[in-house]
This record gives sequence, C-alpha cells and structure tokens, in this order.
Amino acid sequence: MDNNQPIVVYGTTWCGDCHRVRSYLNRRQIPYRWIDIGSDREAALFVMRTNRGMRSVPTIVFPDGTILVEPSTAELAQQLGR
Repeated sequence: MDNNQPIVVYGTTWCGDCHRVRSYLNRRQIPYRWIDIGSDREAALFVMRTNRGMRSVPTIVFPDGTILVEPSTAELAQQLGR
C-alpha cells in the first residue's frame, strides 16, 4: 500500500459499520481521510455512482484504487495486509 496517499472512508455519522471501520483504523493507527456524505454532496454522488445508485457506506477507497463497500473486519484486515 502507498503510504503517501491516505485511505479515504466515505460514511455517515449514524452508521454503525462506519464507526466500526473508523475504530479499527484508529486502533491500528492507520491514517485515513473521513468524508461524511451527509454533509458533502459531491461525496454522496461519488458513493451513489460507485454503488449503483445506493448510498452504501462505508465505501472505502485505497491508494491503489481498490474499493471496499461495507466490508467485514476480516475483509478490511485482509486488504490492509494484516
């Protein structure tokens, strides 16, 4: 993973899975950029384009372009090589 570019996490403040992903990244001190699609229209449109019209969160974009949508903790750990 390219450490020069942060992971980008698109989510909402009320989403339990978003809180779980953020907590996982924070506990492991993995840098990421949080974007709340509830307050960022362009971000919401990106999430909807990425997810065939659905506001599926968390939508996570990795520096290599890989995108995970609503991943389990195991899927997230695997993508991070952990």
